[in-house]
Amino acid sequence: MKAIEIRKKYLDYFKAHGHIVIPSSPLIPENDPSVLFNTAGMQPLVPYLLGQPHPLGKRLVDYQKCVRTNDIDEVGDNRHLTYFEMLGNWSLGDYFKEESIKMSFEFLTKELGIPVEKLSVTVFEGDEDCPKDEFSAKCWKDAGILDGHIYYYGKDDNWWIAGETGPCGPDTEMFYDTGKPACSENCQPSCDCGKYVEIWNNVFMEYFKDENGYSKLKQQNVDTGLGLERMTMLLQGKETPFDTELFKPVMDKLSELQRVDIIESRRIVAEHLRSSMMIIADGGRPSNLDRGYVLRRLIRRMIRQMNKLQIDLNELSTLIDINVDNLKEMYPELEQNRETIKQVIIEEKDKFVKTLNHGEREFEKEVKRLQEQGKDTIEGKIVFRLYDTYGFPPEVTKDLATENGMKISMEEFDKLFKEHQEKSRAGSEQKFKGGLASTGEMETKYHTATHLLNAALKQVLGSHVHQRGSNITAERLRFDFSHPAKMTDEEKAKTEELVNKWIKDAIPVERFEMKKDEAIAQGAEAMFIEKYGDIVSVYKIGDVSLELCGGPHVENTSELGEFKIKKEESSSSGVRRIKAILIEK
Repeated sequence: MKAIEIRKKYLDYFKAHGHIVIPSSPLIPENDPSVLFNTAGMQPLVPYLLGQPHPLGKRLVDYQKCVRTNDIDEVGDNRHLTYFEMLGNWSLGDYFKEESIKMSFEFLTKELGIPVEKLSVTVFEGDEDCPKDEFSAKCWKDAGILDGHIYYYGKDDNWWIAGETGPCGPDTEMFYDTGKPACSENCQPSCDCGKYVEIWNNVFMEYFKDENGYSKLKQQNVDTGLGLERMTMLLQGKETPFDTELFKPVMDKLSELQRVDIIESRRIVAEHLRSSMMIIADGGRPSNLDRGYVLRRLIRRMIRQMNKLQIDLNELSTLIDINVDNLKEMYPELEQNRETIKQVIIEEKDKFVKTLNHGEREFEKEVKRLQEQGKDTIEGKIVFRLYDTYGFPPEVTKDLATENGMKISMEEFDKLFKEHQEKSRAGSEQKFKGGLASTGEMETKYHTATHLLNAALKQVLGSHVHQRGSNITAERLRFDFSHPAKMTDEEKAKTEELVNKWIKDAIPVERFEMKKDEAIAQGAEAMFIEKYGDIVSVYKIGDVSLELCGGPHVENTSELGEFKIKKEESSSSGVRRIKAILIEK
């Protein structure tokens, strides 16, 4: 069964069970400072999981495009992916454990045809905070899971919470038995031996954790996630996702083009190319900061591996075309952005080739210095500096060192590289830590302030201004918008003045639900119009602003305080960025 067929079966099944299909949100989150990219289906639905009514109802189903950056350096093995697709069904205060488990079992066994003996499940074993989830175990038995195929695990395995505090609860995970031999008599889903592969996770948000402990939520939610690439691989009996139709055309072309046969390098090129293309199609661009840096890193890592395979870098255009043609049915945005994707990746390739040349010159300087000192070993810190500053691959440094009759201290490099990885991973985890708990009073104020800023910029600079992105924390807002030139001091002052006038006018902030076409006809703005369903939430601020938005917002502009622009700068070509704060009066 192909990936697109699995996706369709999933959406159709839950649609038949009263769910409304909502479109995937773009990879780049709208007004969510907690992550660089959408990393799970729950992220775009945060306001609704916190209790705000969703315009399409209490039962939702979707596929969500996701990027996770924690394991970029692991890509190349047989399972890690940076970009992946998550299928999810949602109950916002509607059904709970029994119906969720029953539907999951039925979908797996009847719709996908998985034999029941291949399925095992895990549930929460309970602790001093919350009881053993015997109800979920009973639901699985009643549904048809075999005796001996239900396992109880603790909070590390079967409990979900976004951060330190907030909505949380037990989850139940489903595992597929690959048929590989058991690693021991006690082999079970918690093993990493490869016999059991997790395929689906149903989170039951029934508690709220604060500094005083756990309490029951008024609105109980169900949040599920099923990884499409992994399910496709298992149903097709393949060893890795790279053997499925999602990657095979590019993998075959790489095998044809390569002059050196390295399977890990082919996987990295195929995976990073797909990830980069998806990010660019959703508006991402390479830079030295945040998500732009992730994209830059993906492209450059891909190019390094093409060099290892000794593939002509001019073949990038061909590889992009193969990917677009292969994936355009699943992701029409790739076809729509084909030329932009090519332009961005090829420009970044050209920059990186220059960077590699700089790195080689730096390497030559270091070799000369060491040889003059009578040394024959290049320190690991130099290898790491060449990698970290110039993007110069350690394997290239090693090859060049051998050519110059020198050795390199890989132990020191590995230590520094590991520290670098841990810092990156900790930073990524910190980005996600906010999760559901990151929508506080100040974030809500800044969210509303972006609407006023957007409206003010249109008046001061012209109707060509459109939002291109935003990032909100409790301390400030960052707002990206389309505009070809640096703003003058006068333009900044006028913008600030307008926003503060509207705050002083104490304008009510109203929320309406209406058909998307009707909202557009009324002139409502939206950053990604295609991400919204047929029924939308529209926020109206008097005659000042009308925007499609998921919230949250203040009830009156007078709550915002004084608005102050701190900085205006370039974000990327044709896009400017404003950083601003609100000062409480």
